[in-house]
Amino acid sequence: MKTIRLIAALLLVFTGVLHVALYMKVPNDPGSIGMLAFGIIFSATGLLLLTTRVYAVYLGLIFPIIGMTMGMVKFGLKNLTYTMALLYLIDVVVIVCCAYILLGRKKSQ
Repeated sequence: MKTIRLIAALLLVFTGVLHVALYMKVPNDPGSIGMLAFGIIFSATGLLLLTTRVYAVYLGLIFPIIGMTMGMVKFGLKNLTYTMALLYLIDVVVIVCCAYILLGRKKSQ
């Protein structure tokens, strides 16, 4: 469980940094402020996952689902780039890791 939690945390911090870097690439784009916001949220959630708090796992499950849904609605699959595909893939891996942690926790109780 610790390894899975560490993987999810590192991936969230990485995707947070990537979101901030994408914001800095085009800061004047009106839609890029969402990238900055999610970059900060993902980085903070990734750092929280390094603690043993249970709510961090729930946040690690909820925020990637919200971000991935908003990205799909805004950009769609027609405008899918390699960077967006990487972000979606990381989101899916983090969601699976956090769901596994939560399900394993419920089974042990």
